[in-house]
Amino acid sequence: MKRLLLVILVIMMGLAACEGGGGEEAEGNGGNGDAAAQENELSFAVVVHDEPAGTFWGVVKNGAEQAAEDVGASVTVQGSGEPQEQADQVEAAIAQGVDGIAVSLANPDAMRGPLQSAAEEGIPVVTLNSGLSDWQKLGAITHVGQDEVIAGRGAGERLNQAGVTKVLCAIHEVGNVALDERCRGVEETFEGEVVREQIDINDPVASQSTVNSALESDPDIDGVITLNPDMATTAALPAIQDVGRDISLATFDLGTDVLEGIIDGDVLFAIDQQQYMQGYLPIVFLSLNVENLNTPGGGQPVLTGPGFVTKENAEQVLELTEQGTR
Repeated sequence: MKRLLLVILVIMMGLAACEGGGGEEAEGNGGNGDAAAQENELSFAVVVHDEPAGTFWGVVKNGAEQAAEDVGASVTVQGSGEPQEQADQVEAAIAQGVDGIAVSLANPDAMRGPLQSAAEEGIPVVTLNSGLSDWQKLGAITHVGQDEVIAGRGAGERLNQAGVTKVLCAIHEVGNVALDERCRGVEETFEGEVVREQIDINDPVASQSTVNSALESDPDIDGVITLNPDMATTAALPAIQDVGRDISLATFDLGTDVLEGIIDGDVLFAIDQQQYMQGYLPIVFLSLNVENLNTPGGGQPVLTGPGFVTKENAEQVLELTEQGTR
């Protein structure tokens, strides 16, 4: 009996020793795994056609950075309103050996060369925001954004419902194909006349004067739609107030001032393309493509809009905007 107890004791001690050794080995493997994960961390670049800050692009940046954190990757977010500078930033990201690139195609021709370079280096590309008509031709695995023509059609229908009969569509960037598509979409469904007017996003004072002159010279204009939230509140709204007649104002995209304007009744509605997803989803898609060979969309773009913010939901969306996600 004593011998049996002694054997059992020896076996238990041996098992304990094995478990202890296994625990130390697991801890060592975990440490090495962490180091390997750091060395093998995926890196992505997001390059957009504007400075990644402010009411719109700052939210895109927030989405990209949160996605990178969620998938355990690193990301740089940069951009420029000058097509050549944006192209140079893409080329620089390629030279740095990033694992994937997300890029907006406001000027597809300027991106043709850089994206060809990315393809030659085997770097996957997702286009975002602008580029719905060009992403496949330029070799991207998918596009994340809003169909601007569909969004414009929705705006035209809502302007009809509001009783607007003649609307001014204010274009704030020369050569931006997405803005042309927005106005074209409005023209397709709006039952009245659409007048296009070129304004300058870099000069709100001059833009206000341009809108003011257009409204003064044509008393039949009873609606204005801007294609940027800042232009809505810094140019169009002051011009409408100066003219002093009943003119409905609507806009594409969100901002705190726009949402407060909707709540106060100064802005009829805003079209929400949910730009946080435009920053977030490309990073997730690129990560899945690199690590798991996934190709989202099935040959179709992944649409993030349009959604519409009106007086009914503006207060709820405003709370989210203050958190930097809308």
